[in-house]
Amino acid sequence: MGRVVLNNLSEQIRECLQNAENCARKAAAQTDPKLKEDFLNLEQRWLFLARSYEFAKRLGDFSDEAKPNTDKLPRAY
Repeated sequence: MGRVVLNNLSEQIRECLQNAENCARKAAAQTDPKLKEDFLNLEQRWLFLARSYEFAKRLGDFSDEAKPNTDKLPRAY
């Protein structure tokens, strides 16, 4: 089940980056400074969301790698 979630995160990251790219293109095409700023702000928000998903993915990978090693830790009785 963990791999399915991580695959979904990879897809979500890809979609966020695509949305950010679309916003950047729309910002570049704008002549209205307010609309340009709005699209640039949206681009930054999509990039932030992509980084958040990437962090969650890395944390999940780290947790998956650490689990087998928990058997090697001394037990507190």
